Amino acid sequence: MKVRHVFSTPDLDIAQSVMNTARGAGVEDDDILLVARSDIELEAIPNERKEADTDLIPAALRGAGYGGAAGLLAGLAAIVITPIGLTLAGAAAAAVAGALVGSWASALVGSSLPDPIRRKFDEEIQAGRILVVLDGEKEFLDRIDPQLAAAGATHLPYESAKAMA
Repeated sequence: MKVRHVFSTPDLDIAQSVMNTARGAGVEDDDILLVARSDIELEAIPNERKEADTDLIPAALRGAGYGGAAGLLAGLAAIVITPIGLTLAGAAAAAVAGALVGSWASALVGSSLPDPIRRKFDEEIQAGRILVVLDGEKEFLDRIDPQLAAAGATHLPYESAKAMA
């Protein structure tokens, strides 16, 4: 499973150097993203390098899990109440419906929230620093940390499972 590590760099030149070092170490191009203040992103960072600005996908995934669990519990409770006459297939349908509603509702809320990296490192971003976000296997990213530090990156205390690995 891929995890996400975040590194801080003082400017775009050093961020580019860190990205080149990561590529040279074997990080796929699609697994390298940049996060910066909006004015810096507009002027200097290509769209394919920009990190998503919202918490949409992680929120939708959480909502699907919680909604599915709630729907399943409601369906199983309906099975126990014999006058309703719900079958196991009905309970499964309730779980699917709960997952869909939970995913939809959570995605709506998540689309209005900044992504977790922007929330956690807002001070770094507002100070004009550029964050380099790398996705990869934990052991691999831990192994290349010294190379990235030599290129000018500061490893920030953040590690999470990549939402869509």
